[in-house]
Amino acid sequence: MQNFHEQSRVWIYLGNRAFTDVEASDISIAIKHFCKEWSAHGNNLKAAGEVRYNRFIVLMVDETEAGASGCSIDKSVHFIQAIEKEYSVQLFNRLLIAWKKADEIHVASMQNLQQLFDEGTIQPETIVFNNAVTSKKDLDDKWEVAFEQSWMFGRINRELRIEN
Repeated sequence: MQNFHEQSRVWIYLGNRAFTDVEASDISIAIKHFCKEWSAHGNNLKAAGEVRYNRFIVLMVDETEAGASGCSIDKSVHFIQAIEKEYSVQLFNRLLIAWKKADEIHVASMQNLQQLFDEGTIQPETIVFNNAVTSKKDLDDKWEVAFEQSWMFGRINRELRIEN
């Protein structure tokens, strides 16, 4: 995905569980095949994808060559749904958040964000993943960020609590 325009379109899918190394390898092969055949209105798309950290699937289309249409996006959704079914994993749960600690990726529900912050599991400098990025530039620059620089930081109550 190195030779893609910085405004290439990106989709990120977070798994509710980690893939095994074998699963990640098999999924990577499936992604290569899918991207090679991925087209929009009969035009092959310049597309690529990969598994990152055995937890994320990233798909990318360089729309400077040919744009992804609604039908081609539907094809990618069906592809990801097939992976979900084959590997018994959830990839469309947008209420999951992920962070990195000690080079391990951890996942929890957004509902638990305040608790994770309060107990110190997630701290201002903890690296979190912004899976809402939509371009290659943002994937490169804003996908892995310190919690305090993420949109999630605004979702927590940081007021000092004074106990009586």
